[in-house]
Amino acid sequence: MDEAPLPEVTEQFARTLAPASDPVIEEMDAKADREGFPTVGPAVGGWLRLVARMVDADRVFEFGSGFGYSAYWMAPAVSDDGQIVLTEIDADELEEAREFLDRGGFVNRAAFEHGDAIEIVESYDGPFDVVLIDNEKHRYTEAFEAVRDKVPVGGAVVADNMIEAGPLEFEAVQALLDGDDIDANETSRGIATYLERVGDDPAFETGLLPLGEGVAVSVRVQ
Repeated sequence: MDEAPLPEVTEQFARTLAPASDPVIEEMDAKADREGFPTVGPAVGGWLRLVARMVDADRVFEFGSGFGYSAYWMAPAVSDDGQIVLTEIDADELEEAREFLDRGGFVNRAAFEHGDAIEIVESYDGPFDVVLIDNEKHRYTEAFEAVRDKVPVGGAVVADNMIEAGPLEFEAVQALLDGDDIDANETSRGIATYLERVGDDPAFETGLLPLGEGVAVSVRVQ
């Protein structure tokens, strides 16, 4: 894999400042490294926890949870009577997420939903104080549209893989955002479309967190 176009020193420094991991997170990191499973990593994980604390999160919804890595990082910042809704199309990964959160003592504040996240979110009324979008990249805008009205003022929508994600071509994303009519793959076009959508939404203010594979954080302001 090509090196991500983000300064390595930034990532290392962010990991230094991130909250301390625990044995469960260390096992999850080892699993991801061993299996080549894409996670946000501890630097972004620490930021997700901080975002959840800043908005005093009671409820979180994830579009794509894998084996629960991001949810585990956010869980300590969610109120004891709050809820994190994990969604995953792979039943085995979802069961692993349940086991990890159970071992960390967070399973009672988690809901585990097997299936398509965009369909699942329709069955929830909200509000969701934090939303993590990390499903198929070409469906990011669809995910945002499905959850947008369930995010309260002050809530945050966080989208991963803004700069790197498998076939994503960073230069193509930038060109599309600049208005160039180019031939881009589905992933690159999906990320560009998402960024245009949230950037043009007057109810949200969006910034880029240059960690991991690039994270867009959109805060609802009206």
